[in-house]
Amino acid sequence: QVQLVESGGGLVQAGGSLRLSCAASGHTSTIYLVGWFRQAPGKEREFVAAIGRSGGNTIYADSVKGRFTISRDNTKNTFDLQMNSLKPEDTAIYYCAADWRGCSGYGCYRPNSYDYWGQGTQATVSS
Repeated sequence: QVQLVESGGGLVQAGGSLRLSCAASGHTSTIYLVGWFRQAPGKEREFVAAIGRSGGNTIYADSVKGRFTISRDNTKNTFDLQMNSLKPEDTAIYYCAADWRGCSGYGCYRPNSYDYWGQGTQATVSS
């Protein structure tokens, strides 16, 4: 089993930045794929970004491309999401997710491609 705990959420003005972090514990050596998702009130959970085991392969949702950066430190078992140029529409609960398998194509965007989930951290962007 793998446990994930997010941190770093908060309130920021539009144009500002936040850095979310996800700390993994348990059988961390099995983690291959890591993703970040978000869910705004009244909306479905949506994909934000994902990163492969080596950190060399990353994918982003079009809505965050060029503004967000996903990274991982396998020695510390932490996975970060740097969010810059934030917009009010980025307001959501952000979830860290992980899986022992990889993904390809649109599979990386689907929540059911990830077995492990954190509890989420709230990020609020004011206009």
